Amino acid sequence: MPAHRVITLIASATETVAALGFEDRLVGRSHECDYPPGIERLPVCSSSRIRVEASSLDIDRQVKSVLHGGLSVYQVDTDLLQELQPDLIITQTQCEVCAVSLKDVEQAVCEIVGSHPQILSTEAEGLADVWRDIERVAVAIGEPQRGLDFTARLQHRLSELRQQTGCQPHRPTVACIEWIDPLMAAGNWVPELVEIIGGVNLFGEAGKHSPWMTWEQLQESDPDVIAIMPCGFDIPRCRQEMPALTSRPEWPALRAVREGRVYLTDGNQYFNRPGPRMVESAEILAEICYPGQFDFGHQGTSWELL
Repeated sequence: MPAHRVITLIASATETVAALGFEDRLVGRSHECDYPPGIERLPVCSSSRIRVEASSLDIDRQVKSVLHGGLSVYQVDTDLLQELQPDLIITQTQCEVCAVSLKDVEQAVCEIVGSHPQILSTEAEGLADVWRDIERVAVAIGEPQRGLDFTARLQHRLSELRQQTGCQPHRPTVACIEWIDPLMAAGNWVPELVEIIGGVNLFGEAGKHSPWMTWEQLQESDPDVIAIMPCGFDIPRCRQEMPALTSRPEWPALRAVREGRVYLTDGNQYFNRPGPRMVESAEILAEICYPGQFDFGHQGTSWELL
């Protein structure tokens, strides 16, 4: 049965539904869904137990405390779900910290007696999973061909970008930082994006969760480029948190710092979201890894020099 009333509880799924041409079927969203523009008109069906305005270190402590206590980071508004009567709810299983989880939704749906919605849980670990999840969303909505056509276009764009960057004479080493304090490297699909644009990814493995890292590892690798992309942070918030890095005695000695090749990116809108803007994320990496060689229009809005 085609889905006509859809609630998305992860930002990448909201983008996916809209990109497939079904924004008019959305009747609710999570508190983190903020793209495409205008989506904020939808009722908010979730909330966070974490004070997101806190520092990186304090957010990390809050998350660990909540999970240690056996609670979920997010809450689902079951009364609102009952009122909205969805026939499809999209959530995720990839990370309990990143968005409303499958178990949260299943628990909430158990309390709904009306619409008996289908639950679709995305589970992207790498780029192939991102494409598969987009196609699964299209199938759940009832238009499988749209998903296949859309992912084919995205993959074609990445192939073209690979060809464009493949002729560069130097492959820069890149450290992608997904959390500032404590240090965490970007994993999952980010190493693949670095490889696509011809960079050498130093930390994190494709298809695996983002790993914690040490300052000793960062010093030893001494990357050509450092890309800061904290999960859930835009550029102003990213810049606000940077003293946790820049105040470290090891910071000035890093090659990327000495050569002015530390970049702040909008990780919240791009690298942290396994959805349609994976291509734009790769374009951002191309712009920062090859200064002056590529211009896709992202500088100043999606990334800035430190």
